[in-house]
Amino acid sequence: MFKGCSIFLIFTFATAASAQAETMTFSDAAGMLAKSCAADIDTNCRGVSFDANRLKECLSRNRDALSPQCRSDYLTSFDAIQKRVAARVTVANACGREIVKLCNGSTKETSKSIPCLIAAQGVSRNCTQAIDNAGYR
Repeated sequence: MFKGCSIFLIFTFATAASAQAETMTFSDAAGMLAKSCAADIDTNCRGVSFDANRLKECLSRNRDALSPQCRSDYLTSFDAIQKRVAARVTVANACGREIVKLCNGSTKETSKSIPCLIAAQGVSRNCTQAIDNAGYR
C-alpha cells in the first residue's frame, strides 16, 4: 500500500500544466521520478514528507543505497522541476507591462493574468517565450 501511496504523492506534489516548453513538464519529471525511484523511496525514505526538497535530500543522503536507474534519474527530475518553477517566476518579470496594460492585472498575482496574456494581442516576444517556458501554453 505504501508504494502506491508514494507514487500517488509524487504525482500530487508535481501537478501542473502539461503543455510542452523548453523545460520538462512537472508531470514528465514526476513520472520519471516515480518510474525510476518508487521502490527506492519506499525503502529509503519511508516517513519522509513528500515535499520536493525533503525528498531530494533523503535520496541524496541515501545515494549509495539507490538503484542505478534512480541514481541516474532523480537529480534530473528535481532539476527539471526547479527549472519549471524558475520559469514560472520569470513570467512576472517578462510580462509586467502586459499584465498591467493589457490585462489590468497586478504582477503580484501573475497567475490570475495568464489566461488574459495567452489570449491578448500585442504581447512581447519575451513575454510569449516566458509563458511558453513556464508551460502555461
